[in-house]
Amino acid sequence: MKKALITGIAGQDGSFLAEFLLSKNYEVIGLAKKEFTTSENIENIQDKIKIINGDVADFDSVLKTVKDIKPDEIYNLAAQSFVADSWNNPSITAQCNALGPVNILESIKRESPNTKFFQASTCEIFGKPKDSPQTEETAIHPITPYGIAKLYAHLMVETYRKNYGVFASCGILFNHESERRGKQFVTRKISNSVASIKLGLLDHIELGNLNSQRDWGYAPDYVKGMYLMLQQEKSDDFILATGKPVKVRDFCNIAFLSAGIELEWEGSGLEEKGIDKKTGKTLVKVNPKFFRPTESNIYVGNPQKAETQLNWKREVSFEQMVEKMVQHDLELLKK
Repeated sequence: MKKALITGIAGQDGSFLAEFLLSKNYEVIGLAKKEFTTSENIENIQDKIKIINGDVADFDSVLKTVKDIKPDEIYNLAAQSFVADSWNNPSITAQCNALGPVNILESIKRESPNTKFFQASTCEIFGKPKDSPQTEETAIHPITPYGIAKLYAHLMVETYRKNYGVFASCGILFNHESERRGKQFVTRKISNSVASIKLGLLDHIELGNLNSQRDWGYAPDYVKGMYLMLQQEKSDDFILATGKPVKVRDFCNIAFLSAGIELEWEGSGLEEKGIDKKTGKTLVKVNPKFFRPTESNIYVGNPQKAETQLNWKREVSFEQMVEKMVQHDLELLKK
């Protein structure tokens, strides 16, 4: 039986990955801060996994964990994952997102050289890309504290791979969402607000740039890609994406339709509103406080390398993903 160590196991990706690896008959161990060990994301598998209290930013605890377990695979999904927060907490972001992965790589080098390592990289390392769609060869120039910290880890993976022979792969992950996404993220904010509006618990939702576009996929599909990267003979970096950018406004349209509400749009810029076509009530407003300090160009990834070399496939469409999120939040709020 293979052993996998997942950092950030209580998060969206970590919990889906744990479930997937359990289905592959893995022994799954999670490394998580104490406050995250009882997350509802892992309630249904709590008796099937082992949780170790720890922090990737603490080298001694990471080193001891790797030495004691000597896992076959390590998936580093622990991160300060909200880009907007990285502006307010750049130091914490750097400790977790930049130094944390290096602590794991160094621990593998010292104590468990046969362990295969996956690092969750991000499309934010591209900054304002000149190429669209982005590929693994696109020039890298991050413009946010989050992206800069992730780039440090991304480059250190390459360094340990080339200089120490560590099997270390980066998944350059474009936006991927699910019903387990944190409510501070715009996608879950929308699905939760739509459900609240549908049930009469909320009057309207306020959002930032409705023209902002992202390449949005479904998280469970992406964790399968992570797994496939560590089943290869050689480590490498792969983009996981859909190749299709979608505007926030269109995400709203599909989310409201999933709840039986059709929107029509009036105005432009800060004055734009999403109105219930049936009742005439304003349900979506623009609020400039939700605009990012730097509004990036369109992130859209080319997943051809992963599709060809890993045989990676996406099973859930964008529309299906949004519907899953809204229906989940409707059920959650009804309870």
